[in-house]
Amino acid sequence: MNKILTALLIACFALASQTFAATFSTGATADAFVAFGPSGNLANNNYGGGNALALAAGGLTNGEFQSVIKFDLSGALSAFNAQYGPGNWSIQSVSLQLTSSGHSNPIYNDIVPGQFGISLMQNNSWLEGTGNASNPANNGITFNSLQNVFINNSTDQALGTFSFPGGSSGANSYSLNLSSGLTGDILAGSNLSLRLFAADSQVSYLFSARTATPASSGPQLLIIVVPEPGGLKLLDSALVLTLLRRRPAQVPGSDQ
Repeated sequence: MNKILTALLIACFALASQTFAATFSTGATADAFVAFGPSGNLANNNYGGGNALALAAGGLTNGEFQSVIKFDLSGALSAFNAQYGPGNWSIQSVSLQLTSSGHSNPIYNDIVPGQFGISLMQNNSWLEGTGNASNPANNGITFNSLQNVFINNSTDQALGTFSFPGGSSGANSYSLNLSSGLTGDILAGSNLSLRLFAADSQVSYLFSARTATPASSGPQLLIIVVPEPGGLKLLDSALVLTLLRRRPAQVPGSDQ
């Protein structure tokens, strides 16, 4: 009977962990694309105020594009702590959702499917700026400042290489590697900066920025956590008491 009770408890605890998983979704607080241009002519321009973001391989007609996206994770930390208590939850998965977008501006390369990478930037001090594809500015992050100031190859962390299927509509979700920096930022409730860049020689991906309409079409970060034993303490106690109450009484002299 003890073995049966133990098995039931394990099954109940596993089911409880899945049942009581919590999800938090948040939109970007800043984003921008940066462009090198066909001959480096766009490398000092800022494009943070438009409705679209882009990434493209360097060998394409209009040159290389990269995008940066910033999220404030303080709301996620508060929500998970309120539900489970500080230290009583762990991260199960983190996904980035992007909504493909079309374009008519000649600055962009034609949309082409392919591979792209996402990395976690340690430097969150970049500014979005107010420039857009038609009217660039010089008051925020640029291609040159991204390369020379904000990228740090010794501390930034790779979060995966992903496939863009092509097209100018529809949402795609990308499950990020749970690197130490990514989980650390979530557990600290700090800012999180992602850099998106081409991982092959053909990809050209255009997707909605945070200022696009509707707001839900902008970049979204989806975090799923599950309770640790401390977060299930009260539930566990209730399960144990329930199972013990239902345990049949033993008849003296019967087999055990």
